This record gives sequence, C-alpha cells and structure tokens, in this order.
Amino acid sequence: MKKLTVHNWTFIKGIIIAVKVIFVKSHKIPIPMNKIITLFTIFITTTLSAQNFQLHRDFERDHFTTTFELFKPDKFGNTFTFIDFDYNAKSGISQGYYEIARVLKTEKMPVGLHVGYNGGLGTFEANGVQGGYTINDAWIFGLNYAKGNAIWGFSTYAGYKAIKDSGKANYQVTGTWYLNLFKDKLTFNGFADLWSEKGLSESTVFLAEPQLWYNLNKSFSLGGEVELSNNFAWATGFYVRPTLGIKWNI
Repeated sequence: MKKLTVHNWTFIKGIIIAVKVIFVKSHKIPIPMNKIITLFTIFITTTLSAQNFQLHRDFERDHFTTTFELFKPDKFGNTFTFIDFDYNAKSGISQGYYEIARVLKTEKMPVGLHVGYNGGLGTFEANGVQGGYTINDAWIFGLNYAKGNAIWGFSTYAGYKAIKDSGKANYQVTGTWYLNLFKDKLTFNGFADLWSEKGLSESTVFLAEPQLWYNLNKSFSLGGEVELSNNFAWATGFYVRPTLGIKWNI
C-alpha cells in the first residue's frame, strides 16, 4: 500500500515553501499557502508512485516467495498491482498469482469506485507425475474508502466478486493499513480479506498478512510477515504461516 513516509513528506513540504518563495519574488504579490498546497497536491498525485520487491522465506511450506508491488496515484484515483511467485518446484517457479485494482475517485467524491481482477496458475507433482492448475479468474466491483497521512493510513473496500465457474454471487471485503513508528524506523502494514466462493453463505475464506519491517534506510528493509488463513487454497481450517524477508523499495 502506498504511503508518504516521514522522509517523503519533509521533502514535499520543503518544495512547497520553495515554490511559494519563487512565486512571491517573481510576481511580488502574496500567495496564500493553501493555494500553493492545492496546486502542488495536483502535481504530486500525477507524479509520485511507489514500488517494491520482496523476498520471503516461508518456513511452514518450506519455499521462497517473491513479490513485486506497484502503487500509482493520479488525479482520478489510483492503481495498485502486485504479482507473487512461489518457488517450490524442482525446476523453479511452482505458482504465479496476479492482482490489479483501480480506484476511480476525485476530491469531490466521498468514496471511490473500485474494480479489480485476480488470477493465477501453478504446477504440482504427485506420484512422479507433473500436473498443472489455474486459479479461477475473479472480478471485483465495489466501493472504496481511504484515509491517511505520513504516519498512518488505511483503505477498505467491499464489493461483488464474480468468480469464473462459481455459478453463484459472491462478495469480498478487504482492508489494508500502514503505521510508521519511531521516526519511520519501523513500519507495520498489511491487509485482511474476507470473501465467499460458493454463494453468500458458503465457503467463506479469510486471509490476512500483517507485515513488520525494520527500515535500514530509504531503500532496504528487513522483517517479514505472518499469513493468517482460514479455508484458503485447498487447506481446510485455520493456519499460521510466518516468514522472514527483505524488501527493496525501488
């Protein structure tokens, strides 16, 4: 999830003040700070983006996972996408999973319009035979609400989930969050999903991945996550799967 860190926000405030000084000196007229902030906010939302690459060691499933995330805001909302690869096959990648979501929102809209897609594929080996499978395509249409600043923030959406070959109407509710602590040295972030797969009252799935990172600098972080799941990915019941990881903020 995209966030303005303490370092980013200090840099932005410095540019705002510099822009105001330039305007005042060149035009020799006072310009209210809120006007400058409004103009600069438009500039920020059209130029800032965040992306990172993560490498995790999953101890319970005994394999590595890589994740690439990208978040890009603009004046009409934001776009978020990520892709996961699991490395649990003799030849390398055993599963790939992809998500992309778009939120349409302007300053005058109290909530955003959310549309998202996810899907994937993988391989498995049983009794010496190699096989494959797909993760059914799913589309999500709903409403999004988000709030935050340089220290903390959250985003949540609820919507209709159309899963390929499900045959029934489904739903998904998702919440994401971030919290920067100790002058941005620690970051606590993550997400929680709740969705159905065979109708509103059947096959409810829960998945959450809270992460804790110690930020070595602006580029690299050490930490990990704990996957908390119930009835997720062919595994009936509740599971706790911790990882250790490194993150590169690109």
